[in-house]
Amino acid sequence: MKDKVVVITGAGGVLCSTIAKGYAREGAKVALLDLKLESAQVVADEIVKAGGIAKAYAVNCLEKNTMEVAREQIKKDLGACDILVNGAGGNHPKGTTTNEYFNAADVDDESKISFFDLDEKGVDFVFKLNFLATFLTTQVFAKDMIGKGGIIINISSMNAFRPLTKIPAYSGAKASVSNFTQWLAVHFASEGIRVNAIAPGFFVTNQNRALLFDDKGNPTPRTQKILAGTPMRRFGEAEELLGTVMWLSDNDKSGFVTGIVVPIDGGFSAYSGV
Repeated sequence: MKDKVVVITGAGGVLCSTIAKGYAREGAKVALLDLKLESAQVVADEIVKAGGIAKAYAVNCLEKNTMEVAREQIKKDLGACDILVNGAGGNHPKGTTTNEYFNAADVDDESKISFFDLDEKGVDFVFKLNFLATFLTTQVFAKDMIGKGGIIINISSMNAFRPLTKIPAYSGAKASVSNFTQWLAVHFASEGIRVNAIAPGFFVTNQNRALLFDDKGNPTPRTQKILAGTPMRRFGEAEELLGTVMWLSDNDKSGFVTGIVVPIDGGFSAYSGV
């Protein structure tokens, strides 16, 4: 990774900030892109304090022009992009049902969100944040890889393998990221650009913490179900993503690997429940 320029979106989050620090420890120069500059700046400061090279940039991954501006600034500050990690993503409450299974009574209950109450704007937002952001960011930064090759790593999800209850929009959006990963791998193969994805299982992040633990820190019923369906019986640690990410980023070790989605899930995708 020495002197490679790595661009990471969603870099202020728990998972992508850990990935950013992993690249920096390997000698890469890391561009941290996030909607919230202050979040990315905290990560950049930590990397620099540890002796690495990193800069933070405020970017909206749904606004192509802001990414074009960031790309030009990154080229001046660090150099042209060698590795792109598309980490921006997330869910939205308006794309989420209240209950796991349909209950006809929910349709007339204003306190509940049934399938028929899902808001199209919320669903649209989730698809834009996950698929369209990946699409637009790749359009911008893959230009730096033309003629020299490069590496793109997308962040899919276990939801793309096995859609979880309550969150149809997020599951569908992440499935589209997995499919897009394969499409890009084929499309860019002749340019020497490898495109792969990781599909994290269950990790505790800022976005899902309130769903997994109550205000006293106790596991919620959903957490109990998750762990019961995970053979390793625990959540993943962010650092456990690094081995796969670094392997996919190393042309000497994975140079013939493209178009795959790697589950990092403690066995969740392999377990039938019986």
